[in-house]
Amino acid sequence: MFRLKLPTDPRWANIAEGNLEEILTDHAWCEQKAASNAIMLITMLPEYTEITTELTKIAKEELDHFEQVHEIIKARGWVLGRERKDSYVNDLFKFMKPGNRKHIIVERMLFAAMIEARSCERFKVLSENIKDQDLATFYRELMISEANHYTAFLQFANDLAEDGYDVKKRWEEWLEHEAKVIASYGTGEAIHG
Repeated sequence: MFRLKLPTDPRWANIAEGNLEEILTDHAWCEQKAASNAIMLITMLPEYTEITTELTKIAKEELDHFEQVHEIIKARGWVLGRERKDSYVNDLFKFMKPGNRKHIIVERMLFAAMIEARSCERFKVLSENIKDQDLATFYRELMISEANHYTAFLQFANDLAEDGYDVKKRWEEWLEHEAKVIASYGTGEAIHG
């Protein structure tokens, strides 16, 4: 789907479905963090009007997803729990290379694309493997949205890359690294767990 090197074992959906309150809380916070990330990127490159416009749309959409997940939690009689630490994202963050301002922004775009790609893939796994048909439909719809975000971040990286920065090569490195990181996950009740 996204050329991810290590697909999620479909049995992870059974783990997630075993505690839907937990997976939904974790998911809500993932959406909040995605919105915050888009806003943070805006602060890094306000002079790029078209990218800023698109990032604003992404931030709004991610916040809308947060609201949708929160509404599902409330409708089921649950309460949104406290924010969860996302060790997977923290592990990916360490892979970013330092450099000049533009280089760091491109790295942040690839980092965001990687998270969106894996989130989208996890939503696909949920949509195809959980028994709760309402949630399966919900995750199928979110999968499409996350795919759009993934491709947008990759396009932003390509648009912003300076001469000498090979986005395609670096993306391959991200894919290889992400496969090593995700191999440690897949047993928890979390979107990236």
